Amino acid sequence: MKPARDDHPLFLLYCTIFMHSDDEPRKRTARACDSCYRQKVGDLTPLHLVAYLSLVKLIKCDAAQPQCEWCSHHNLPCTYDRVVTRKRKTRDDDSAQPKASRLSERISRIEQALANSFPELDAATLDFSQMQTLDENTTASSSPSTTSSHLPSTVTSTVGVHFAGRELGAISLLTGIPFLLPEGQEWVQARTGQTISRDNLSPARAPWEKERGQSTNNLFNNLSNQNMFELPDWRVVRLYLEAYKKSFVMQRLFPIVDPDLFEETITSAYKQPHSSFSHGQASSRACVIAFLAFVARLPPIKEFVMNSPLGEVDYDALAIKAQFFLTQVLQEPASLEGAQAVTILTLFELSSGNMRATNYFAAIAARFLFMLGANLGDPPQGNQSIRAEKRYRALRNLFWICYTLDKDICMRTGQPPTIADENCDLTLPPGYTERAFMDPESEDSTNVEPIFPFDLRLSVIKSRAHSTLYSVSSLKKSDAELLKSIRELDDELEKWRAAVPAHWRPTMSFAQDASDPNVSMHSVMLRMNYYLCMSIIHQASSRCKSWVNGSGGLVDGISSSLTLSVEASRSTLCYLESAEHVLVDGVFWTLIFYPMSALLTIFCSILQNPLDPRSRDDMGLLRVATVMMRRIFTRKLPENEVAQFKLVADFVVELKRLAECAIDKAWREQSAGSVSSNFLSN
Repeated sequence: MKPARDDHPLFLLYCTIFMHSDDEPRKRTARACDSCYRQKVGDLTPLHLVAYLSLVKLIKCDAAQPQCEWCSHHNLPCTYDRVVTRKRKTRDDDSAQPKASRLSERISRIEQALANSFPELDAATLDFSQMQTLDENTTASSSPSTTSSHLPSTVTSTVGVHFAGRELGAISLLTGIPFLLPEGQEWVQARTGQTISRDNLSPARAPWEKERGQSTNNLFNNLSNQNMFELPDWRVVRLYLEAYKKSFVMQRLFPIVDPDLFEETITSAYKQPHSSFSHGQASSRACVIAFLAFVARLPPIKEFVMNSPLGEVDYDALAIKAQFFLTQVLQEPASLEGAQAVTILTLFELSSGNMRATNYFAAIAARFLFMLGANLGDPPQGNQSIRAEKRYRALRNLFWICYTLDKDICMRTGQPPTIADENCDLTLPPGYTERAFMDPESEDSTNVEPIFPFDLRLSVIKSRAHSTLYSVSSLKKSDAELLKSIRELDDELEKWRAAVPAHWRPTMSFAQDASDPNVSMHSVMLRMNYYLCMSIIHQASSRCKSWVNGSGGLVDGISSSLTLSVEASRSTLCYLESAEHVLVDGVFWTLIFYPMSALLTIFCSILQNPLDPRSRDDMGLLRVATVMMRRIFTRKLPENEVAQFKLVADFVVELKRLAECAIDKAWREQSAGSVSSNFLSN
């Protein structure tokens, strides 16, 4: 009986153990038996083939009689009946080339054969020669400038960025950096007539990500002479906890702790001397320090403590201290305090613009919550104590914070989500639908029931959008399947919009001369996320193969879908401009992703259709956005972040310049064509 394909990895392991003895050299056989021969390339799936190429020397028939090792082990007939047509090279030919050169050529031929036979495999997976070169040069090439400047081109796991059927670039699954592929660079240069700078359009990190490496190193150096186990003055913690209790807005948006349960956490953290702590106490201390670090940077909390001599705290240094405790927290049993500490650090890093750390902490927080059962959502059964009920609500609040952050991070970085919907109870908290659109900033509102940073239902739609449109499995969908998924998600998004009360309901489009009478920070986040969902859902139509094939009416349909994505991007910029007066200080890193994502979509739209009447309007919108973003986001921006904003500003200015060049070039070519036609006709 022929072995199943899934047996191949086990066969490789078997060969490794039993057929590679250091005691005696392995004999070279001129010809494998028929069964062993069938284990080679012809019988392997693409993934097994990759494994085979890495371990090709292990698959070798020993030609033993009357049965080889493989046939004997699997009780198979050992025959040599097949016809061999390939001729072995002569010794002279072999000696003519160095061994390394022959190996390099062989690998190149293998790569080409794989690319031809299995086009669905990612090219980076097949680039063995690059991996070999990288491996050999690891110790030799340690220059930071070299590795950073060429990072985008060597990343091996990416999601393609498409527009109107053209793959322009990719978002790295490792870094979240958008970078242009050679085809994308050629397209931009062809449309603009300009030689683009890779540093401007393909920066070493995403424009919405802050580079904190140097500042973090400085903080570590400053803290090196301090006792890292030392807690902040307990009076400072009490001051900020009282401010958190008084700020109903922050309690509703960020239900990171239950105030009563947090009193127990403070007691646990401070019950021993600062120089040491008992097993299980690291989670409490990390939770207290992380809480203080996060709430100390919230503008409403700052207002409550601004007149207190204890109000000044270095929240960046506190965050570093909380991270120091995490190594011990991860060795302790999962606890509510540990989950709170990591979740709060996730929020802190997101609001600081450090997407890399945000990504890591979000994944750890999700694992904590899975271990504690927060994803299951089962309320306490029977006559539970008030404390047990509070603990259950606190865990579910943490779960929903992590869930919404997970889906937001997914969109910002291009990485797949950590939390899978099928493993979670996504039943909304009791009464959430009714209170979700009560203004949290209303002065007479004393309700502290949570509404969370992002609308939970929009987060569920984001999750489904990634699963059905941007996951690895979704890339295999046909045009019809892809458009069906887009239509279903669009229907779901419209149902959500229709369910929003009229005075909160986002309009499908928002023009520059429009206004929102109920504008607030809550409505800004609501609109930004609605337009983002609209954009990412319909942007997926760019991946349809019909753009390339030119399938008549189908192209018209997917063109309409892409138009909705561009319109949502226009609405993002227009609404942000109209809501400028309600934006609180310190929201730069939280909000910057939304206008940047919209600008990139509009930029591609202008390059695709530079002579379209809307392109001139879009060009004006880019100019306004450039000034608006500088005006909004530089207000009270800390000195150490001014340089960060300059990188964003330079990126936007370059987009605007190239878009202008594309429009001017298209008009010049059209005018030249008209003159030429008139001349020929006369």
